[in-house]
Amino acid sequence: MYKIAVIGDYDSIYGFATLGLSICPVSTREEARTKLKQLSESEYGIIYITEKAAAELGEELEEYRGRALPAVILIPGVSGNTGAGVDGVKKTVEQAVGSDILFGGVNE
Repeated sequence: MYKIAVIGDYDSIYGFATLGLSICPVSTREEARTKLKQLSESEYGIIYITEKAAAELGEELEEYRGRALPAVILIPGVSGNTGAGVDGVKKTVEQAVGSDILFGGVNE
């Protein structure tokens, strides 16, 4: 069975521990990069990462977008929602079904 982890600043992720998820507090880009790599190479099937931490990683996250496992999912942190998580889910659904889920348009 796969595990689930959450990466981000401590204030944004500490509550996930009560749900039984592994929390991985990070405060620098290097810590986030190292932790993401470490988790992706072990038995984690889902890795939630705060939008702020993901923004620090930039294109390094692209490596994980085409993989089935682990699923890397952006979530808002305590500083608010930037919309990056919703945009990521929207793009993934558009690729899967060929349609914009918010407007119902068909991609050509």
